[in-house]
Amino acid sequence: MYRQTIIKGALILTIANVITRIIGFFYRIYMAKTIGAEGMGLYQLITPLYMLVWSVSSSGLSTTMSKLTAQEKARGAIGNVKRILHYSLFAAVSIAFLFSLVTYNFSEFIAEIIVKDIRTALSLRIISICFPFMAAGSILRGYYLGLQNTTISAISQVLEQSVRMVVIYLLAGVFIPKGLEYACGAAVCGMAAGEIISFLYVFIYYIIKRKKYSKPIISPRGAVVMIAAMAVPLTLNRMVGSLFSTAENLLMPQQLQVYGMTQAEAISLLGRLTGMAMPLITFPSSLLTALATATMPAISESYALHNHTRIKSTLHQSLTITAIISAFTTGMFIAFPTELGNLIYSQTQIGKMLKTLAVLCPFMYTQVTMSAVLNGLGEQLFIFKTGLFSSIVNICAICFAIPFYGIEGFIYPWIINSIATTFMAIYRVNNVLNINIPIIRQYIKPALAITAACLCGNLGFHHVWNNIEYKNSVIATLISVFMIYIFLIFQLGCISKEDLKI
Repeated sequence: MYRQTIIKGALILTIANVITRIIGFFYRIYMAKTIGAEGMGLYQLITPLYMLVWSVSSSGLSTTMSKLTAQEKARGAIGNVKRILHYSLFAAVSIAFLFSLVTYNFSEFIAEIIVKDIRTALSLRIISICFPFMAAGSILRGYYLGLQNTTISAISQVLEQSVRMVVIYLLAGVFIPKGLEYACGAAVCGMAAGEIISFLYVFIYYIIKRKKYSKPIISPRGAVVMIAAMAVPLTLNRMVGSLFSTAENLLMPQQLQVYGMTQAEAISLLGRLTGMAMPLITFPSSLLTALATATMPAISESYALHNHTRIKSTLHQSLTITAIISAFTTGMFIAFPTELGNLIYSQTQIGKMLKTLAVLCPFMYTQVTMSAVLNGLGEQLFIFKTGLFSSIVNICAICFAIPFYGIEGFIYPWIINSIATTFMAIYRVNNVLNINIPIIRQYIKPALAITAACLCGNLGFHHVWNNIEYKNSVIATLISVFMIYIFLIFQLGCISKEDLKI
């Protein structure tokens, strides 16, 4: 029953994530082809500020809501959940509303002094409207995830992304001809509308389906302490991460200009890196994100019951899936980077960047899994420390390496940083659970499988279906590599019988 709940939850969230990622891809492809790399770079200057508000107002509280709901449910103290939910909602919405007021009233100051591009002022005013809705929606989704009701979160994700896509499509013809400022504003309108509609769906569902819980046994002060004990380090971690991420996006164009680029070239390069290449690199992790989201409250529940055997079993299954996806994506981005860049964005410049960033896949994806486990084990302080370390390294690379080596001065330290952070997370989890990772089955065999699959795909691309249209040839190659890889995964025994048990 335990595994059925996790697998069902992960499956629902995976389907939602895949749908939203696909919609998001069409959204970004449409944006990239309509407003170009410079327009995407301008949009990327807004996104970190939006993520910063989410990090401070609701990211830590949302995860806390999920964990505490699962924890109190496991302990039989479900009456405490309602009090925790109300306090979390009040805190998140209050913080978000304050950010909304400041951002709207000081949009020009923020655009000119902080973002360093006055064209973002309009977008800042638009996006500020949705902050309270974003915060409340995050808390309610965390509540339902804690109850392991993943359907609500899944539907809200798809709804948000769909509204975003529809709005930008409807506004594009009116806004984009007016220039990049309005083009970016149209994209931000879509983002704001998506958050508001997503919140309304979750809120209406909560009002209709809310349950009458028993009287809480925890005092108001006890609830605040319980929330703060987890939410504060989590929020600090994500706030610091978002602050540094914002600083990275603001500093990078400036440092690239020190390197010798013009402002337009620097913004365009930022758009290709963070607006095109990275979404493509992170797209395959939709399954892992869903698995991590479903796993975290389940691990929290098992940890509250001191069931380490169940936690280790869940972890091994998650790591197996992570390794298989990581090997596939790394191989594909190394073997066919130019083809993927041309197929999706019609840009050959993306290819070299994809090939370099491919090394990040196994480490970035493993971090997703390990973060869920560490959150479930209550290791928020450790996550904060490693996140701070990672952010400082990235900022140092931007400030001191980019002026001499260009964008490579950021990418290579970033890769080394990601490797170090991943191994620190594995070491920490191993200290708590004493895990035994089957290296050959989970890592070496998938690496051999993707190598063989890519060699076969490359042979087919150049010698079998090379006489058909280029895009169809690339699609045929990708499909053949995937099918061969899956066949070899099972033939080599990369998935054990234990992994297939439900």
